[in-house]
Amino acid sequence: MRVTGIKDVEAFIKVIDSCSGRVELVTAEGDRLNLKSRLAQYVSLSRLFADDSLRELEIIASEPEDVNKIIGFLMN
Repeated sequence: MRVTGIKDVEAFIKVIDSCSGRVELVTAEGDRLNLKSRLAQYVSLSRLFADDSLRELEIIASEPEDVNKIIGFLMN
């Protein structure tokens, strides 16, 4: 799923942490970073959200209920 407009990074990380399955961030180069990993969260998300030119992220969640959690967060 393509994600835009995340303002509250901490809340987004809490949603990712609450997911039961694998949640990955797909980089522009096509690499997949496991967002359930603390190291990947801090390194990738802090760098990505610090860049004002970043407009869209691609997130892949392995479980349908995790997709619903992420969509619910984005809609609120």
